[in-house]
Amino acid sequence: MNLSNVKTCDLVAELSHREGVEKHTAEPYQDVTVSVNGPAVVLVVID
Repeated sequence: MNLSNVKTCDLVAELSHREGVEKHTAEPYQDVTVSVNGPAVVLVVID
């Protein structure tokens, strides 16, 4: 399956509904701190 043509916003929307995924949203000009206790993968998506 090739996902290179799928929009980033669609990938994020799908992943955010999966079990084991937490979504933290920073509004424009808002600083957000995310703390994790691994193992974890942190993606910063600016879209």
